[in-house]
Amino acid sequence: MAGVTVKREETETGGRYVAIVDGFESEMTFARARRSGQSLMIIDHTGVPSALSGKGVGLALVARAVEDARAEKFRIVPHCSFVRVMLQRHKEWQDVLAS
Repeated sequence: MAGVTVKREETETGGRYVAIVDGFESEMTFARARRSGQSLMIIDHTGVPSALSGKGVGLALVARAVEDARAEKFRIVPHCSFVRVMLQRHKEWQDVLAS
């Protein structure tokens, strides 16, 4: 969805990405970890209210995480099925997927 503003809220161990559209809050939660010297973002949940279903808000949340992964040199571990599917569909995002 064009024009969706996504903010990242973070603690030492995790956080969430948040988008508020038409008064409805959507979020994607994550934990931070390290494996073999690599920084990881483990995305475990994406929640988008049914009122925003099909408007691209979930995709905007994932896209922001991908942008951040590239800029900050971490890899994404998609425990959330929605994120896993989005990373599979968007081959151009495969570079941030943890191996």
